Amino acid sequence: MINHISDLYGRQISSAELPAAILELPEVKRRPAIQLKPSLMCSRCGSRLKRSQANLPNGQYYCYVCIQMKRMDTLHDLAFIDEPNQFNKVSNALSWEGQLTPLQAECAEQVVRIFKKRQHHLLWAVTGAGKTEMLFKGIEWAVRYGKRICIASPRVDVCIELFPRIQAAFAKTSIVLLHGKSDQPYKYSQITICTTHQLLRFYHAFDVLIIDEVDVFPFSGNPMLHFGVNNAIKTAGAMLYLTATPDKHLLTQVRKGHLSISYLPIRYHGHLLPEPTVIKIKGLSQGIDNNRLDKRILKMIRQLMSQQQRFLLFVPHIKDLATVATAIKDAGIIAKYDTVFAADPERLEKVGAMRHHELDFIITTTILERGVTFPGIDVLVLKADDDIFSAAALIQIAGRVGRSSDRPTGRVLFYAETRAANIRSCQRQIRKMNRKAAEI
Repeated sequence: MINHISDLYGRQISSAELPAAILELPEVKRRPAIQLKPSLMCSRCGSRLKRSQANLPNGQYYCYVCIQMKRMDTLHDLAFIDEPNQFNKVSNALSWEGQLTPLQAECAEQVVRIFKKRQHHLLWAVTGAGKTEMLFKGIEWAVRYGKRICIASPRVDVCIELFPRIQAAFAKTSIVLLHGKSDQPYKYSQITICTTHQLLRFYHAFDVLIIDEVDVFPFSGNPMLHFGVNNAIKTAGAMLYLTATPDKHLLTQVRKGHLSISYLPIRYHGHLLPEPTVIKIKGLSQGIDNNRLDKRILKMIRQLMSQQQRFLLFVPHIKDLATVATAIKDAGIIAKYDTVFAADPERLEKVGAMRHHELDFIITTTILERGVTFPGIDVLVLKADDDIFSAAALIQIAGRVGRSSDRPTGRVLFYAETRAANIRSCQRQIRKMNRKAAEI
């Protein structure tokens, strides 16, 4: 329940959730939660609704698409208050004292220019390029001039990892973290870090909107979340997309002139991306289905354990998690490990355990392919030729390795029955990036 007027600044909430004392304030504006003409459409998520599915008694309708974020219906309006930008201007907002490389600094200055000119821009930077640090100068400029800023990502793990870094860099600035699994109450803040789903609750709020990992599920190809982005940003706001693996839609937007673009092909520590080694194993998939792992995989896991080398072990399907875990246990390997997948109710705790060195490795689906950093790890991918692993996903998985300047290299091992098109494309793209990096 919203109890303070500031909770509505730049936000859109069903009038059903608001006390009468707030609804009666002159600053509060309303618009229909469900538009009836020219067709039935939800004003929050933009979904076109089928009347037969959206039907309520007495000729009323509701949105069945975004129902998990509380009901939108024709019985209530969407209430909002225009964003007032009620923030104290801070001249020295950035408390981060790190140093950017010359190439990072060039990108950082470009980010400032993009924000000032209120442009829409794509920053294409390889995994481990230091994209977060390249944002700091732009965010500092926005904070100094009283702008409201949002960094959104499709993945909750990315948001959770990003929050303390932004909080440390901007210690004097109000910051809030929003995601579906958080139990922290909403608070009006100058910097918002949230999942892209949370943007559906905002309306013309942000002067600067940054979308990290823009090419990933569930954001990529999701009209509802794209609608939410366009609703959340101010009409003349600046938009910055970040990714290491832009999809065809983004590159088409660049070709059409709808997005400007910059490219950083080298990691912050100057080392190249690790190139995957492919190990072909006949009958790999059938073996995993039968709770068995090839002796070469088990030998590598034992070797990693003897070296006290932590790693991520990727599998394509949820059903593979238990079979691989069983195979490792049956092989007599002594280690602290766990399994994780997107809908795992203990996902955040397990990722936290890995982050705090309480686990030797995690067996995971593609949910950990990007946005999370475990310094000094190696990566093993089982059934890398499975269709679940797109070339972009494999590039992101390989990018988990060598991110630390203390250990800028490491193993990236793809176990597969065939050197499929996705694997070949991944290898080709990494080599291309490394050639560009070597030319700098």
